[in-house]
Amino acid sequence: RWVSAILDYRDLLLPKPAAVVLAALVVLLASAVFAWRTRKPSAPDVAKPRLSIIDTLGPTRDNRGFARATSPRALRFPEDHGPHPEFRSEWWYFTGNLEAGDGRRFGYQFTVFRFALAPATGAVRESAWATNQVYMAHFALSDVAARAFHAFERTSRSALGLAGARASPFRVWVETWSAEGPASGGALAPVHVRAEEGDYAVDLVLEQGKAFVLQGDEGLSQKGKALGNASYYYSATRMPTTGSVRVRGESFAVRGASWMDREWSTSALEAGQTGWDWFCLQLDDGRDLMFFRLRGKGGLSDPSSSGSIVEPGGVLRRLSFADVEVVPMGNWKSPRSGGVYPGAFRLRVPAEGLDLEISPWLADQELDVSFRYWEGAIRATGTRSGKPIRGSGYLELTGYAERAH
Repeated sequence: RWVSAILDYRDLLLPKPAAVVLAALVVLLASAVFAWRTRKPSAPDVAKPRLSIIDTLGPTRDNRGFARATSPRALRFPEDHGPHPEFRSEWWYFTGNLEAGDGRRFGYQFTVFRFALAPATGAVRESAWATNQVYMAHFALSDVAARAFHAFERTSRSALGLAGARASPFRVWVETWSAEGPASGGALAPVHVRAEEGDYAVDLVLEQGKAFVLQGDEGLSQKGKALGNASYYYSATRMPTTGSVRVRGESFAVRGASWMDREWSTSALEAGQTGWDWFCLQLDDGRDLMFFRLRGKGGLSDPSSSGSIVEPGGVLRRLSFADVEVVPMGNWKSPRSGGVYPGAFRLRVPAEGLDLEISPWLADQELDVSFRYWEGAIRATGTRSGKPIRGSGYLELTGYAERAH
């Protein structure tokens, strides 16, 4: 797929002699990649080329010509459910914990990312394949009973209907993987999430549940001190979910709760920030908690870390860096990347009386795709104001495998 994309673009971007040379180099590279992919597996594959999350979202890129998230603005729905091509990147993030009738537990992730290759110029390009937007999707399933994790990726250009996003009626897709809303009315939910790869699939319907909440300062989520190192960010924190999960060809009717995150930005990280730990938790007292711990050198928490608690009725209270204590506990080493991730966490919010221990349902929920990161289903146990409390959710850990290279 990527070989085809390069060959399609060469004649648009290069003079003829250079295009011929590029074609030859691409064929040679494709042959080398095929030989590499068909070799026998060996010890941790730390040399395998990967894109860097930190470089992609960090301050080292040339951001001239792109819009920046510099101040709060009124978010508009349904318009903001759709794409924002004037910004460099954005994502539509769906994660959830699901349970079959026999108690079998699953976690799922379905994410669509949009990346702009260059700022829009307004010039008309004649080729039907021409676009400056690329979409990438990640689909992952955690099968707790089988102690198995499965992750897949698709990437395509935003041309000829191969991939894209629209606000109304809501739809975001990469090839046959998609999340889409009602055919009319401009509402996001119910969202129909569908993804299938071989023997693994999800076919889920997510209801709205609580109203959307605006993270950060009325939707502006600051990730650093510098102006523009921020994103626009809103969430649906508890979406009742029903549907089916298929693993190894066997289908299960499931129900549970999902979390949706929407962010778009141009530069979200600053120099010295090495990654983040992002938590979303749906607690059994009806409260939902989100917190992202940005990490600096040495793994220390960055003061720009922040989050929120959403009450059962939907009221949001912001959490600052000083409000939350996050302590990693133990570690897990990836057999693929050699990256060493925290094995569990203790998370405390003293003003809320919360004291939680957070652990994964499966230790190995590392996505071995273009970006190498850990994202998986988690559970929480602890106390709130001295009374027992439990919860479930999702955890994302980035930057740990990049250090292994």
